[in-house]
Amino acid sequence: MLGFHGPDFRCRNLPCQIWAGLELNIRSIINRFFPPACLLCGAGSTRSLCRDCLADLPWHKQPQCPQCATPTPAGQLCGSCLKRPPAFDRSHAALAYAFPLDRLIPALKYSGRLAIAPVLGECLAEAMAPGAAPDCLIPMPLHPRRIRERGFNHATEIAREVARRLDLPLDTDSCRRIRDTPPQMGLKHDARRRNVRGAFACTGDVQGRRIALIDDVMTTGTSLDELAKTLKQAGALEVETWVVARTLPPGDAA
Repeated sequence: MLGFHGPDFRCRNLPCQIWAGLELNIRSIINRFFPPACLLCGAGSTRSLCRDCLADLPWHKQPQCPQCATPTPAGQLCGSCLKRPPAFDRSHAALAYAFPLDRLIPALKYSGRLAIAPVLGECLAEAMAPGAAPDCLIPMPLHPRRIRERGFNHATEIAREVARRLDLPLDTDSCRRIRDTPPQMGLKHDARRRNVRGAFACTGDVQGRRIALIDDVMTTGTSLDELAKTLKQAGALEVETWVVARTLPPGDAA
């Protein structure tokens, strides 16, 4: 049974930077008095996930479209990317969005379980380690109202761990979400595209830079596509997406 062992730190009003530091301090104090345990099974472990649970995660290793990471028979471009190429140049997904990711990610985003973010960042960094060297990482921005509600941006917390493990610069200032769009869940592809149109602004100097966008889940990729388009219009040379998990068609998710 999925246990989510460890304290449930909830935040609603503190600024993201203050809360992240406070949560890390509380976690370090607790770890001093209580033995670390695997987030999933509760077994004693020196890491957030024990070796067995880490190996059992649904790693996304099947042949896949190099542009959007959806499975394809021989790793060729998928029909959707051929018909309507996205603004991002490549995509990399560490895991498939299946159990237990479909429990872990919502628990991070909606229940404030910040201890999950470094685990997801570790998985993404491990999947990206060979030859991963963009100029910087940019997490998917949240609108300020959403950050005030949650107290943090989950994509930023994941990206912090990826940046730390791969020794890459983390840029949280160049991009902003300027429209508080409704959730994409439940919308069809064209509706998702309309929903995020003009949602982002780039105010930093990204001219000639190679950028990796960090997010938790890619479903249709429309939000990442819109953000990549915004960065390309601002002069970015190359934009790729790094996501913790990729939603797969039903036949490929087993």
